[in-house]
Amino acid sequence: MPCYAIDGVVPIVDSTAFVHPTAVLLGHVVIGPNCYIGPCASLRGDFGQVVIKKGANVQDNCVIHSFPGKNAIVEENGHIGHGAILHGCLVRRDALVGMNAVVMDEAEIGEQSFIGACAFVPAGMKIEPRSLVLGAPAKIVRQLTDKEIAGKLEGTLKYQQLAVRCLKSMVEVAPCRPPPEKY
Repeated sequence: MPCYAIDGVVPIVDSTAFVHPTAVLLGHVVIGPNCYIGPCASLRGDFGQVVIKKGANVQDNCVIHSFPGKNAIVEENGHIGHGAILHGCLVRRDALVGMNAVVMDEAEIGEQSFIGACAFVPAGMKIEPRSLVLGAPAKIVRQLTDKEIAGKLEGTLKYQQLAVRCLKSMVEVAPCRPPPEKY
């Protein structure tokens, strides 16, 4: 994986975490145990710190960054969907940020909350725990059910298992060439 130090600060990746070879880590980035960082994710700790805590996943094409002196943090079992952008925000434990959502500076996503796909959470917005948040700008729609929260945890655990699978068996290969008559 492309991994870069800046100002002498080197990213830290736990040995049980999987970071895809096309993901980019820069500077003050900390990836905790059992995390999954997907293809083409960009985690830039060149201004503030980027911390991905135990069991969290950051999927394909995500960008995580911050302003100088501010941090971007995804707590335990955080689930960051494909293409999401997190900038200087806090995603609390067991929360989910949907595909292509944007969460801005100093926003706080409460524990076990879901941010819907393509939502825009403006700077400084505080989302209470167990909230379903949709729209641009984001609005709290309702409280989540226990069943919805359990379903999210099930998905997060699948990404933790994927990290293990990737560490054990993923290798770069050339594609197979089928006989021309197949196509």
